[in-house]
Parts: sequence; C-alpha cells; structure tokens
Amino acid sequence: MSTEKMAEIEESFQRAMGLKKMVDRWRNSHTQYLWQMTLSCRRNPYTILRMQDIMVQELSLLNKQLLMVRQAALYQLFEKEHRQYQQELNQMGKAFYVERL
Repeated sequence: MSTEKMAEIEESFQRAMGLKKMVDRWRNSHTQYLWQMTLSCRRNPYTILRMQDIMVQELSLLNKQLLMVRQAALYQLFEKEHRQYQQELNQMGKAFYVERL
C-alpha cells in the first residue's frame, strides 16, 4: 500500500471514530434528558416544554449527523468502485483521461 492510500484510510477511520463519539455523546445526553424529565415532570410544567424543545433540536442535529455518515459511506463506496474500475481498465491496457495542468 502506498503512503497516500494509508493516510486516506487513516483519515476516513478518524472521521468514522469522530462520528461514533458524537453519536455516543448524543446517546448519553438523551439518557440524561429522559432521567431529568421523569424527575421534574411534576414540579415544573415549563421544564417539560423546554426539554421537548431540546429534544427536537437534538433530533435535528442527529439527522444531520446521520446524513453525514451516510454521505461518507457512499463516498467511500464510490471511491472503491472507481478504483476497481480503474484496475479493470489497467488490466485491459486502457486508462482514464486525466487532464494535467
């Protein structure tokens, strides 16, 4: 493997780990939210509204994060297919046109 490919794999791994940590933090905050909601449900009705607003915001952020994860996975799939197609063309003695500057 070339060093560029290793660096690319390492970078994608670091991105995936960062996204996993983000999801874990969201899961922990969601658990804390549920616990807090059961404690303060009867004491303050405005707390419920505030918690629901926080939950809506967290869900929208989670949807954005999920979209980022899916886009990253799709990008990796396209890159893998591109490399495979390029290898097949190389075996046939053909190549992609690459504009050089």
